Amino acid sequence: MNYQKELDKLLSVLSERKKVPDILLHACCAPCSSYCIEYLSRYFNVTLFFYNPNIFTDIEYNKRASELKRFIEESRYPNKVSYIEEDYNPSEFYETVRGYEACKEGRERCYLCYELRLDKTARKAAEDGYDYFCTTLSISPLKNADKINQIGYRLADTYNVSWLPSDFKKREGFKRSIELSREYNLYRQDYCGCEFSVK
Repeated sequence: MNYQKELDKLLSVLSERKKVPDILLHACCAPCSSYCIEYLSRYFNVTLFFYNPNIFTDIEYNKRASELKRFIEESRYPNKVSYIEEDYNPSEFYETVRGYEACKEGRERCYLCYELRLDKTARKAAEDGYDYFCTTLSISPLKNADKINQIGYRLADTYNVSWLPSDFKKREGFKRSIELSREYNLYRQDYCGCEFSVK
């Protein structure tokens, strides 16, 4: 499935409505979020949801959270953009990936990590009455957009909240995120997040 084309169809419908829908957007870091916010804020009120128990260490976690908050404060968007943060609890990640520590990067351990973070996002979106939920993860050329969307659609059914299909690396989204990172002097980490990706 071409998730960008699916998103185009949906945004075309939404743009004809008078009410601006609300989306809970799981955010992994400021660089990945930059283009996603720029793009989605034309159509949605965006709430960034920073939930990343996979990040190693707490110093790195706080650095990424701070940088995302700074970026939001320094940027201007067509619709409302806000930020909320879940408690940092790395044990949630380690419990989720137990037995998969030796997996190669980009395989089953990563899929479990996607699901952990998307499950929390979908549940919160449903509880707080958001119209949609999504994640910035698909902007990375190293992330499996097909797997991310499969998980998103499944969780949408579980929690009865709409998943926004996406592959944000398309249409030079990743390139634009690099440009915005330079423009705002954003900290760009050199590993995905967990201690296994550091190795």
